[in-house]
Amino acid sequence: MGGGIKLVRRDPEWCENSQVLCLGGSFPEASRCAQRDGELNALKKSQILYSVSLASFNSSSFLIALSVFGVYVLIDEQNVLDAQKIFVSVALINILKTPLSQLPFAMSTTMQAVVSLRRLTNFLCQDELKSDNVERLPHSIDGDSVVIEGGLFSWCHDDSPCLQRINVKVRTGSLVAVVGHIGSGKSSLLSAMLGEMERRRGFVSINGSVGYVPQQAWIQNASLKDNILFGGERKESWYHRVLEACALLPDLDLLPARDSTEIGEKGLNLSGGQKQRVSLARAVYRKSDVYLLDDPLSAVDAHVGQHIFDRVIGPRGLLKDKTRVLVTHGLNFLSKADLVLVMEEGQISEMGSYMELMDRKGAFAKLIQTFSGNQCRESATLRDKSSRKSVSRLSMTDFSIDLSQEQLIGCDMSSASVQLMEAVDQDLDVEDIGKLTETDEAQTGRVKLKMYREYFRTIGLTFIMTIIFLCAFQQAASLAYNYWLSLWANETPVNGTMGNHVLKLSVFAALGFTQGAAMFGTTLAIALAGLVASHHFHADLLHSVLHSTMSFFEVTPSGNLLNRFSKEIDAIDCMIPDGLKMMLGYLFKLLEVCIIVLLATPFAGLVLLPLTCVYIFIQSFYVASSCQLRRLEAVSRSPIYSHFSETVQGAAVIRAFGEQQRFILQANCRIDNNQEAYFPRFVATRWLAVNLEFLGNLLVLAAAILSVRGRDELSPGIVGLAVTHSLQVTGILSWIVRSWTDVENNIVSVERVKEYDNTPKEAPWTLEGSVLPAAWPTIGTIQFEDYGLQYRKGLDWALKDISINIQNREKVGIVGRTGAGKSSLALGMFRILEAAKGQIFIDGINIAQIGLHDLRSRITIIPQDPVLFSGSLRMNLDPFDAFSDEDLWKALDLAHLGSFVSALPQKLNHQCCEGGENLSLGQRQLLCLARALLRKTRILVLDEATAAVDLKTDQLIQSTIRTQFDDCTVLTIAHRLNTIMDYSRVMVMDQGTVIEMDSPSQLMCLQGHFYQMCVEAGLV
Repeated sequence: MGGGIKLVRRDPEWCENSQVLCLGGSFPEASRCAQRDGELNALKKSQILYSVSLASFNSSSFLIALSVFGVYVLIDEQNVLDAQKIFVSVALINILKTPLSQLPFAMSTTMQAVVSLRRLTNFLCQDELKSDNVERLPHSIDGDSVVIEGGLFSWCHDDSPCLQRINVKVRTGSLVAVVGHIGSGKSSLLSAMLGEMERRRGFVSINGSVGYVPQQAWIQNASLKDNILFGGERKESWYHRVLEACALLPDLDLLPARDSTEIGEKGLNLSGGQKQRVSLARAVYRKSDVYLLDDPLSAVDAHVGQHIFDRVIGPRGLLKDKTRVLVTHGLNFLSKADLVLVMEEGQISEMGSYMELMDRKGAFAKLIQTFSGNQCRESATLRDKSSRKSVSRLSMTDFSIDLSQEQLIGCDMSSASVQLMEAVDQDLDVEDIGKLTETDEAQTGRVKLKMYREYFRTIGLTFIMTIIFLCAFQQAASLAYNYWLSLWANETPVNGTMGNHVLKLSVFAALGFTQGAAMFGTTLAIALAGLVASHHFHADLLHSVLHSTMSFFEVTPSGNLLNRFSKEIDAIDCMIPDGLKMMLGYLFKLLEVCIIVLLATPFAGLVLLPLTCVYIFIQSFYVASSCQLRRLEAVSRSPIYSHFSETVQGAAVIRAFGEQQRFILQANCRIDNNQEAYFPRFVATRWLAVNLEFLGNLLVLAAAILSVRGRDELSPGIVGLAVTHSLQVTGILSWIVRSWTDVENNIVSVERVKEYDNTPKEAPWTLEGSVLPAAWPTIGTIQFEDYGLQYRKGLDWALKDISINIQNREKVGIVGRTGAGKSSLALGMFRILEAAKGQIFIDGINIAQIGLHDLRSRITIIPQDPVLFSGSLRMNLDPFDAFSDEDLWKALDLAHLGSFVSALPQKLNHQCCEGGENLSLGQRQLLCLARALLRKTRILVLDEATAAVDLKTDQLIQSTIRTQFDDCTVLTIAHRLNTIMDYSRVMVMDQGTVIEMDSPSQLMCLQGHFYQMCVEAGLV
């Protein structure tokens, strides 16, 4: 099941990210279905073995009877089998029948438990973070707050060291800047200080409490206020100061419930810059003694970055008296640092104050001289204007939402998006204002008959008829088997002996083996039918989710998806077929018993009919409660998955803030809520068993009394057969009701899976009759004709009257203030949002008239937040296996990752963790660039694709883009204006319209909006 669990965990990841990458559905759907087929093949083998064992153990009572009777009659001809001997023996042997028939199930369950325990044991025995990785000492005003002496660190005990020869002392109250190329060990150094890495050698100590801001902000699915307070008490004055310093106050005005607004899973309701500011505010609010800040300024533009540095991190900021270790690529901040650490290949290559390092004229000094020109001018300009610019202006320049992993699905945080939220809120109660995600809701009442029809429709009529025939044949063989015993018992001895022992035993054996073979066929047919149904339901679920609009992922927690892709699919895989298997088997067995009992004692029908009605009443009464408890249990399971997933993602932050116990209590609370529905189901099952046992005993009593009264008319064989079978009725009726109820309870899984059939869907991925040239787009021209976009009917226009022509091979920069419509333009190009009016033509073809897969697979985006899947580097680079290894290595070299990948033990087969967490953020971004280089489509969209890399790598990447995509049309959504100054044209947007569009030089001459932006950025 290990592979299955991995697949389950990938499903939400693939569903959310495949549209972001614009790979279309073929990659995740085909890959996931192929791996699902492998899982089903394993289940098929398991079911074959289970069917063999079930048939064998159910035939064991027959084999015992055959052995006993055969030995008895063959060893001595005087041994006569009469009714008393046969049916007393059969009654005793049948006592073993039910336990033996349940033995395969018990063995299968035991083996599953053993496997689960082994997996849990392996997990629990994994290396844990050692509490002595870092020595935590009380805070002291004097001395060193952070000390590392002779440090040698690795991520795992068996891994090669990532950091070595680390010696650093950080004075209390000082600001330490950490710089270096991507993959040099900057983030790892902070992890070592936190104790997140294995300390192989050396000594690490931290004095006081720690506040940590990770490079990729970790945001909880909670309100903005709760994310900042993080379990702490709200102190209004300090809270307001933190919001102001982190430039978050203007953001509150754009949220429907201000800081009580739910910001969604992974912060999907916020831009990349906002998420980073919330993450920073969380740390600042804590008033910790030591702050470890992992490049928090990379996600914001220059104005916001300068504001945050001045008001929070810098010598005059809120943290001025705190110890701060800041990882940064912003060279303009280094002169304010008390100590600068230069990282290179996991070591500190240089260390000292800014002036000391400049005087040494080493690699650091050369880096500063090469790249600091623009940044120094920018810094000076910002400092000069800081007294004149309002906090609102400073913070709002970063507010346009990025086309990132979460935000390609979103919109500019403009008036349009605010109206969208307000429009939604109009239908909500006051307490629901600001709520974003939807809770998993339970339906009520009995499961609709439609769900049964859906299940059996997926199986198919052929399978159903085969199963019914095999069940009937099995019970016919059983009936003949028992009838043959009755005939044998009624035979009159001649001279104290009976003849034809061999013939009688042979017929008896043939009927028994036929019954066993029929049972094997029935069991296997039902199991295979269940797997066929499961295959269809899983494929339909995956298809429905993949084809849902991105707004679906905004409001659906990942726990809901995990719940359906794991527990509900597992129920359809195994539990429904098992229930059907038992129910059909016992129904036909009951039919056999009723026939025999009624033949023997016709008056038993007077008891059977009312008794059956009572059984049906009890079943109906029980199933109503049981089914609803099953729904409640399923619904309460989703928050467990969501919380666990969220906790694992933020484990480093939680540990840094010392909040482990609070999160454990939250998890326990969610599990308790789940158990409140889970435990009563078992109590109800016991109630059912007691009532059924009582009714079954009444039936046995009735059969015995009627047999005694009719002793003169009935043969001993028939009476024995009737009483013997009536003794089984208790168990049979009990199992029928329980299995019937189990089937209805588990059909709830079909109900919950089918709920996602009604999610809002995107346009068709392929259109019949739409024939595109094989290499489309061959030229790369883009034409907007009177294009307009709304996020919802009735809202203001997010884009309006856009009429522009972009020629082939043009390089166009897209800039603008908050809410200008930059992201909306890209959303329209990829048809994440459909046009409200007008058209977009690519190479003269209206994109509204082609399928989404055809469109998104022919153009490429490099998002700001890199998107990687769990799997090998090869799979991440080439999901469709369309390129040779030579092509992959060439792309890696062009993306400046060739040397890094070649140094990995498995090279292209190196396994990426979920989201690529075992790679640095910069390395992940370069992999996305390499993927784009492989696809080499005629149109490329860039969204601040180099924000997470150092300046030298940024320069190399820009050079690669200019050379390798020279014959392509490139659109760049830019915050860093210096990256687009050599572009063919720049498009300046404001309030959803294009207000300026010309070459950068011409726009500078006009001294309009673009010129003003360049002045503010220090480029003039």
